[in-house]
Amino acid sequence: MATLTSVELWANSSNEEVQAVIRAVYKQVLGNAHLMESDRLVSAESQLCDRSISVRDFVRIVAKSEAYRARFFESSSQYRFIELNYKHLLGRAPLDQSEISEHVRIYNEQGYDAEIDSYIDSEEYITSFGDNLVPYNRGTSSQVGQKQVGYNRMYALFRGVAETDQTAKNSKLVYSVATNSAIKITPPVSGGRSEKTFRIVVAGAKGGGRLRRSTVEYLVSGSNMSAQIQWIQRTSGKIVSIAEVA
Repeated sequence: MATLTSVELWANSSNEEVQAVIRAVYKQVLGNAHLMESDRLVSAESQLCDRSISVRDFVRIVAKSEAYRARFFESSSQYRFIELNYKHLLGRAPLDQSEISEHVRIYNEQGYDAEIDSYIDSEEYITSFGDNLVPYNRGTSSQVGQKQVGYNRMYALFRGVAETDQTAKNSKLVYSVATNSAIKITPPVSGGRSEKTFRIVVAGAKGGGRLRRSTVEYLVSGSNMSAQIQWIQRTSGKIVSIAEVA
């Protein structure tokens, strides 16, 4: 996959170059989704053109817009929403379960806007993109110190310039992240295959009432994996293993 080039707004950028920045932000943050004219944030675009806001401010506005909420929050699982926030706003995939859990906590305790702000106000965002560089998919290019697992997971999220992130509603990384395991780089799978089933072994799970059992097993379809793992975490269970059922 070709390395993606960054797009930056300069003090002397022409109007044409500003429009290119605006298009790049929409494409990155909205996951290559088709943008209706009614979805355009005309006021924010105008503010960016006259430099009253920065590119980082514009990214924040797009990520908090109804267009973003409708595409990636209201119609997706919570795990999918978080992994797409990592992709759209930090240009990489989540690296471990602690990153996912932290953003689940932020959303549950502080709400949607705080969840978006936590990426854009992070030291990582500021170091990588600053105020006027459009976020781009950093995980698909070679970087010093980059973990192979992050590289592979980003490929699982970014499958090509023609793909839109709106097509998948369930997490693509929940198994890999929950088990801290590698993920294979594979081509897109066409239809015709039955859905995979996984066995999740959990320690310390609550049974009926207050009773806790030492271990319990769940058989879960791939599409229900995210919801099941979230339920396990809410009941203070510890995932021991996740394995595909042959």
